Amino acid sequence: MTNRRNFITGAAGAMVGASLVSKAAAAAIPEAPVQASPATQPPLHPASGRPYNPVVTLNGWSLPWRMKDGVKEFHLVAEPVVREIAPGMKANLWGYNGQSPGPTIEVVEGDRVRIFVTNKLPEATTIHWHGQILPSGMDGVAGLSQPAIAPGKTFVYEFVARHAGTFMYHPHSDEMTQMAMGMMGFWVTHPKDPRQHAVDRDFVFLLNAYDIAPGNYTPNVNTMLDFNLWTINSRAFPGTDPMVVRKDDRVRIRMGNLTMTNHPFHIHGHRFEVTGTDGGWLLPAARWPEVTVDIGVGQMRAIEFVADNPGDWALHCHKSHHTMNAMSHAVPNLIGVDQAGVAKTINDLVPGYMVMGDKGGSMGGMQMPLPENTLPMMAGSGPFGDIEMGGMFTVIKVREGLARGDYRDPGWYEHPAGTVAREWTGALPDAPTAPAAPAQGQVIGTAKRGGGHAGH
Repeated sequence: MTNRRNFITGAAGAMVGASLVSKAAAAAIPEAPVQASPATQPPLHPASGRPYNPVVTLNGWSLPWRMKDGVKEFHLVAEPVVREIAPGMKANLWGYNGQSPGPTIEVVEGDRVRIFVTNKLPEATTIHWHGQILPSGMDGVAGLSQPAIAPGKTFVYEFVARHAGTFMYHPHSDEMTQMAMGMMGFWVTHPKDPRQHAVDRDFVFLLNAYDIAPGNYTPNVNTMLDFNLWTINSRAFPGTDPMVVRKDDRVRIRMGNLTMTNHPFHIHGHRFEVTGTDGGWLLPAARWPEVTVDIGVGQMRAIEFVADNPGDWALHCHKSHHTMNAMSHAVPNLIGVDQAGVAKTINDLVPGYMVMGDKGGSMGGMQMPLPENTLPMMAGSGPFGDIEMGGMFTVIKVREGLARGDYRDPGWYEHPAGTVAREWTGALPDAPTAPAAPAQGQVIGTAKRGGGHAGH
């Protein structure tokens, strides 16, 4: 990945709208850093500008900038990218600076930001700064607030990040195609005072979905509802990295939803509070406790919890078909159906055919041949066997003794003796029996007038 030292220096002309950059001005545009690795990158600590507590983008990175005359300058390049969804599968997507989603942009409340956007797509595009309060001409709606950015052209957006909070960016030009191809990114505006809303670890990611037929590489952009890959930052389990936290850390997770349905995200082993939306931070008295938060289409939610329970804990969408990969929507229910005779006949025609679904949907241990570039429906291995998950699923790893900035995967949790569910081989206790039903006509209780009951 290129860094700030590789930025091209020079004087940029004054830009007052989302406007086309001239050839002369283009020479002063900062170079666009590129990231190809699907691994979670370390937080980007500010080397210039005002201080802030950086976030960590799950399976992603934050975009470096340069300071020019007191303005924070970024360069985004909209372009075709190849994204590894999980080991064994890659997808031809559209994104920014080498990845889908694009890099997270981090600024500080009150910063004046200047974002150069170069279009290397085969069609026109724009960028809408979702949730930002800014001049109308910077809002990024093609035809309404600005001309579309034609292929090969560079536009510049400039505005003041007025409010601290959690935001997104995405096109408002041919959205059906461009967002279905993966064009989106995260934006965090930090508070002026780094002590405000401070946490120990701050994770961000976007939820997105694709329809990629088995054996294919490119999404079907005309799909409305029947997606078959549900992803966290364009990664499907087991390709999603774990979130590594120290025991007793205060942890924030910011999630944004740019799919076409809602996602009830559920955490295991902890309770959290909903602390923010894309509209801003909730006052402490307005926060509420949850273990599952529903994130609607186009919404963002920030949750916070104290990681006081060591272990490996699941974090996932609670829609069961959103934790599966490469689903088929036309598979019949064959539970209880004897397929022995049919299986023999089919095997004569299709060697290697496997009976599936007669005992349930579990695919643990099955090594069924798959088309090229296709993920198993349920995958992932843990310390006790097959995890049998996919899609919008990851693991929060809570450990004692980690260093403050250590995000390395610590491996699987070593459970203290006697704390793992185990097979019981002894005698089973007698089953309790329900009390006998009262005889017909027997009075169980009498109600008092006024709504009370006898005996109360």
